[in-house]
Amino acid sequence: MLAPLVLVACSGGGGSPDGAGESAQASGSARAEPGPEDTGDIDADPAKLPASRKEALDLIGRVIAEPAAFGPGVVKRSPYESDPATWPVLGTDCVWQQKKPAAGVLATRSRSFEVPAADGKGPMRLSAVVTVHRTRDDARWEMAESVEETMRCPTQQLRQGELIGSMIASSLGQGEAGQVSAEDTLLESGQYRNAELGGGPYPYSWYQSQSLQFTVAVTGKGARGWSQQEIDVLTDRAHSAMLLRIKAAVEKKS
Repeated sequence: MLAPLVLVACSGGGGSPDGAGESAQASGSARAEPGPEDTGDIDADPAKLPASRKEALDLIGRVIAEPAAFGPGVVKRSPYESDPATWPVLGTDCVWQQKKPAAGVLATRSRSFEVPAADGKGPMRLSAVVTVHRTRDDARWEMAESVEETMRCPTQQLRQGELIGSMIASSLGQGEAGQVSAEDTLLESGQYRNAELGGGPYPYSWYQSQSLQFTVAVTGKGARGWSQQEIDVLTDRAHSAMLLRIKAAVEKKS
């Protein structure tokens, strides 16, 4: 149902590694249709929109996902929260690095989670990110840069021994193919390789949306025994929860 925006085979990297130069394609699983309450149309109260770093951090603390937002069995990983003074930047060498947030960012924070290894499955790693930009245009620019990064670096290195590649990426504006949860949504699925977890490849999923001056993202990095569909169920749930929390936090009261 989703027309691929980018379809590339690669050998590891920051979103879905293919490893040894294979041409394996990741097959994206169907995402759950958003419910009628999941609307990206937010009638925002200007007084509730963050205008300072302090206000932005306060809002992030109220809306960012916790383990229960993903579902049963999800626990915190250590370190649990990122340093809000940094955010990830994809270098020209296609390696992710932590740097100072861009000028258009009021505040950003990420959290790390895990479904521990059990019943023959390896540990699935999950993350959630909320970023508050100074303006809606700044948030839109982040979305555009995310598309450019996939095209520029089909293989990306998250950290030493951890790669993503072979990504299928899709972009859906509000109202396209039933997407009504945000102004803009990007989805990627692909392959994840981690030397610590036996190499792989394993399923990989990344899901980012923009509404107003906010962006939210979730990531699911599979391990032995996990299917793409199982990962998508967890990431979709947390992603939707954060969008609904933002709507509740900033919309006008009727």
